[in-house]
Amino acid sequence: MAAIDGFVKILADAKTDRVLGCHIVGPEAGTLIAEVVLAIEFGASAEDIARTCHAHPTLNEVVKEAALAVDGRPIHI
Repeated sequence: MAAIDGFVKILADAKTDRVLGCHIVGPEAGTLIAEVVLAIEFGASAEDIARTCHAHPTLNEVVKEAALAVDGRPIHI
């Protein structure tokens, strides 16, 4: 793909960790948002997303990284 610009930011409630929203800018943003929308629909937490298996190497690993970053635990940042 050779595209290196973009970001994902997950917004979660500070007390419950429930996912409230997400910002995605970059390639395949429309595809990447589906996982977060599903999480919001089912009342998932950022930790739920972080613990879900994300294949490597794939673009959607960035969603996992953003979920880990909610709690200050990103792996590749």
